[in-house]
Order: sequence, then C-alpha cells, then structure tokens
Amino acid sequence: MANVAEALLSRLHAAGIDYLFANGGTDFAPLIEGLAQGSASGVALPEALVVSHETAAVAMAHGYTLVTGRPQAVMVHVNVGLANAVMGLINAATDNIPMLMCSGRTPVTEQGHLGSRSLPIHWGQEMRDQGAMVREFVKWDYELRAASQVESVVDRALAIATSAPSGPVYLSLPREVLAEEFDGTSASSAGMAPASPVRPDPAAIAQAAALLAGAERPLIIAQRGNPQARNFEPLAGLAQDWAIPVVEFWPVRNALANDHPLHAGYALEPWLSQADLVLVLDALVPWIPQQQAPPADCRVIQVGPDPLFSRTPLRGFPADLSLAGETAGVVAALAETLRPRLADKQGELAKRRADVTARIAEARANRLARAQRGDGAPMSPQWVSHCLSQAIGADANGGEAAVFSELACDPAAMRLDRPGAYFSHALSGGLGWAVPAALGAQLADRERLVVACAGDGSHIFANPVACHQTAEAAGLPILTIVFNNGVWNAVRRATLAMYPNGAAARSNEMPVTSLAPSPDFVRIVEASRGWGERVERGADLPGALQRAIEVIRKERRQALLDVSVVVT
Repeated sequence: MANVAEALLSRLHAAGIDYLFANGGTDFAPLIEGLAQGSASGVALPEALVVSHETAAVAMAHGYTLVTGRPQAVMVHVNVGLANAVMGLINAATDNIPMLMCSGRTPVTEQGHLGSRSLPIHWGQEMRDQGAMVREFVKWDYELRAASQVESVVDRALAIATSAPSGPVYLSLPREVLAEEFDGTSASSAGMAPASPVRPDPAAIAQAAALLAGAERPLIIAQRGNPQARNFEPLAGLAQDWAIPVVEFWPVRNALANDHPLHAGYALEPWLSQADLVLVLDALVPWIPQQQAPPADCRVIQVGPDPLFSRTPLRGFPADLSLAGETAGVVAALAETLRPRLADKQGELAKRRADVTARIAEARANRLARAQRGDGAPMSPQWVSHCLSQAIGADANGGEAAVFSELACDPAAMRLDRPGAYFSHALSGGLGWAVPAALGAQLADRERLVVACAGDGSHIFANPVACHQTAEAAGLPILTIVFNNGVWNAVRRATLAMYPNGAAARSNEMPVTSLAPSPDFVRIVEASRGWGERVERGADLPGALQRAIEVIRKERRQALLDVSVVVT
C-alpha cells in the first residue's frame, strides 16, 4: 500500500508539477520510500531533482517557472533547510512566482509511530511555529495533519499559488503523517481551479483610454513582462500606434524588444520630467522619488495584477487610475478601446512619432558607441554585455537564447529582440539568484542556450560549488559569466550616493566593500568537470565567448568566463 508521501507526489504530478527540487534530510525517509515504491509500481510522479543547496533549489524552481509559466515544487529539510530557503522565497514572492514550498517538520511524537523521533536533532529542530519563518512571504501556509487531507490540501495550495497575483505557498510535512498508509480515499478528489483573472471595469478602461488619447507627452514605464513573454504583442502595437516611448526602468524581465522604434531605453530622463501622462505597467518602483518624479500635474495610471502592490507596506506613487488585471490583457483592452480614435489623430501622431523615434535612435546609437569604447583592460560591463549580445545572436544553434543577469549585464548595451529574452533579479535583491535560475531555465529547455551573468559578489552568494555540482549531475550546460571587479559595487555605490564627499569616498579602500583576494572561479567550475577561462582584455572576449559556446554545444559541458571589469 502507498504511503502518504507517495500519494502527495502523485497528486502533484496530476496537477502538472514536473519537478520536485529537493535538498534532503532525516525527514525525507517516507518521501524517499514513496519515490522508490512509486517507481517500482509504475506510478507517475514528479522527477525528484537533487539540488545541493536550498537557495539554489528555490531559484531553480523560480527560473523554470519564468520560462514555462508552470509552478514547481521545492522540498527542504525542516527548519534549518527552510531557513536557507527563505531568501529564495523572498525573491519568488516579490517576483510573483507561483511555487509550492514544502519542508519537513521534525517528528511531533517521541514514540509510538512509524516516523517518531529517532535522533537527537529531532528535539533540537522542533519549533513552536515553523511556518512563521516564511509567513510574510507566502500567500498561504498549512501543516498536513492527516492522510485524508492530501488531495484537497495540494489542490488548494496550487490553486492559491496560481491565482492572481500569483506567488509561493508553504506546506509543512510532519514525518509521521508522510509515513502513514494511504488507502486511496481523501476529503476531495474534484480538484480546485485557480481564481479566474480579474478584469478592469470597462468604464475605467474607457477613462484610461481617454486620458491616453488626450495626452501630448505620454510615457509608458514597464518593469516586468509576463512570464514566458505571453501575449505581450499588445504593448508593441500600442506604443507604435500612439507614438508612446516605452522605458524599462530596472527591468525584472523585459516586456518589449529593445530594438522596437519606441523602446526608449532604461533611463527615465528626459522622458519622465516632460510627461503629462504616465502608464505604469506592473512596476513596483516606476521611479525613485528622491531622485526624479513626473510633473505635479502629470496623470498616472497604474496597471497590473495588484497595481497598488498591497504586500509592500510603504509605496506612495500616485495613481489617478488603478487597473487591476493581467497586464497584457489590460493593455490589449486599452488598445481596442483606443482604436476608433486613431483615424482622427493620424497627423498629430505622425509628427510625434517622427520626433520620438529620432530621439530614441540617437540615444541608442550613443549607448552603442559608449559600449564599444569599453574594450580595455579591464573592460567595461557595457562592453561585456555588447559582446555577449553579439555572441548569442550569432550562435546558429542558439535559437531564442535567454540571459539571466544579477548586478552584471547592462541591457542598454544589448540587442534583446523579443520579450522574455532577459531576466534580472527580483527587486527584493536576494543575491545568488542568477546562476541557479539559469539552471532552472536550462532544465525547462535543454536545447536552449542559457547564460547566467553575475557580479563576483553575487556569484559567491550563489554557492558556486553547489551550483556547478548540480549542473554536472543534472546535465545542464549553462554559460556563466562572472563580472569580476573585486568589490561589492552596489554597497560602494550606495555609500557614494549618500556621502559623495565623505571620508569613505576619499579613502584608498572603502571599508566593507573589498572582495580581494578574488577566488579562482575557473578552478571552481573545473572541480565539476566544467570548462573555464579568465579574460582580462576586452579584445580577447569575443573569442572566449565563442570557445565557451562551442564547449556547450559540442561537449554539452557547462562553461564559465571570469571577466575582469572596471569599477564604475
């Protein structure tokens, strides 16, 4: 007879979960038995993928969902494993990534049950409220208490995770419950669908359309395209038809190809200070008020699954209209409502389109020229980004390559020819995300060229030994590029911004920012039979990129470039 663990896994598979990203512990014994029993019995279960660090496991699930749109499950060891997973959960919550986060719960009984406490740690790891560790970052949490709950609890967890705004949920799994026999009966076998998407009031759409049609200097600010880049064509059409510049300020995932004539880059100025209407698309931080803001009389329309970002305690950006709904659907509704007005505005729009596209083209050419001047020793991050863009564009077998960047690439120096080509870390800033997220994306599409770009400090946070070991074990040949400048540059920049003339700025070495001496990142990847190369001169980078991609394509081995970049 199956145990509860096998029944739970079977239900996950039936609900569309492909993988259980697992980092095991003593609470896993019933789960391991369930996997073995299910395999022997021919029961369809998710594939259990061993990931040798918890933060990497969560980030891999995150990356997998970004490119597939499908939630996955993660399982870690009681409170200590959950503690390591918390940072990844913070990223997933901020990025609205649906995910079933599971952990064991130290045995609740001291004797008398299969699974009762059998090791000293089972007393040391007990908590009064284990779920409290993650409750602020998940939409729902529960502890499985009986075999009869398995199906209804799994169904409810995934329905809540995938209902807008989506996000992670948490399920605690005591060892005794997982070890119980499961006779095939449960509280519910009907399943549970996620809530249908919210649609804005047609009157509110009409009001927003009227504001857009009447604006003389409208601006669109986008920060987060849809996972899997689904249905974002409406944004390209709206921008083109109505001659509206689109700025992707601190983009988490790109929503528009940056070679689109109306893609105005990544800096808000000069557009924001001149705007009379701003359409904000799913942007937690559309601008930084202490640094810049639209004019006082500028109208602002906020759009997104949760346009007011209700999880964030303080967020004071204005909203003359807040349109809740799936972002691309709202944009499509706006475009449709605006269509009858186009004919009467053609002359005015043609003049604005010519002016805006000329300004955009000039700024784009200037950015490219600056990037091409950064080929020294050390080289600029813009040069590295430009060379990478050319290399993946020239890879005949690369198809739709994906870039995962964490405090590394400058998308302004790249050609991103479609939505969903570029993913950056969530604005929560939990470091160590890019490399394991890229591994998750590679797992979802093993033929796709997937590149992880990370600052040297970020790469250290990624637990590179664990990531490289997982990449080898699972056969995931990603390209990792370490942007190595020897400092915590984000910390350094924040200090300079606050104290530009302070003692720290004048010091030879700013306190608490140095990463010297640098680890030998090449030898770390070589320890897992990967290929690596150190690149110090900009002129050598294109050849190194070509060699790295050739290793990935021909040998199916992971590759790493440790690239020396200037401190900017």
